[in-house]
Amino acid sequence: QVQLVESGGGLVQPGGSLRLSCAASGFTFSAYAMSWYRQAPGKERELVAAISSAGGSTNYADSVKGRFTISRDNAKDTVYLQMNSLKPEDTAVYFCNARYSASDYWNYWGQGTQVTVSS
Repeated sequence: QVQLVESGGGLVQPGGSLRLSCAASGFTFSAYAMSWYRQAPGKERELVAAISSAGGSTNYADSVKGRFTISRDNAKDTVYLQMNSLKPEDTAVYFCNARYSASDYWNYWGQGTQVTVSS
């Protein structure tokens, strides 16, 4: 079965760092663009960062640009989100998403990992 399993979330103080990981299985990871989304209480899900299937192109939300870095290791079927200089407004459930590069039809989601930024 297709699985996306996020890990690395937790409680961190403002200004701190976390690295999220998303381990993929059950599909051809290298053929999929990968993204991180987040959803805060009372707010809609938003795109945080995206990376192309080969890792050659990345995109970031304006709110995280310069602080977050998305990367992938196709040999390990894993995508990462390095989060630095965390702010309270970064608090959300972070979801991993896989999208088939050749078509938007195939689209998979992880269950999410909680990130809480608080002092």
